[in-house]
Amino acid sequence: MIGALNTVLIILTTASLGAYLAKSQGLRVLREIQEATSMGYMPGNELLHGFFVLVGSFALITPGFLTDIIGLSMLIPQIRGIYVEMAKGVIRKKIQNGQWQMRMYTDFR
Repeated sequence: MIGALNTVLIILTTASLGAYLAKSQGLRVLREIQEATSMGYMPGNELLHGFFVLVGSFALITPGFLTDIIGLSMLIPQIRGIYVEMAKGVIRKKIQNGQWQMRMYTDFR
């Protein structure tokens, strides 16, 4: 309906923007994970952000406008925060319901 040339241009534009965002956001999340571990705490939120950057990058590789929209939304930090909060809610609910269990194996005393 919009034409082959316009479709190709949109795909190339989203791929270029997505590649830039994936690289910059991926490096940002890596830096945040390193900072969290250097301060001595488990980087839970940072790992979830990294997961959504990875999923968003893969969604941009997958052809289609819907996957491009979802992928780009996961690479924008403010919107990705919504995904992270939703994921934390799901994880919290599964732990409270007993569907998931957490155990800590350590020698620290």
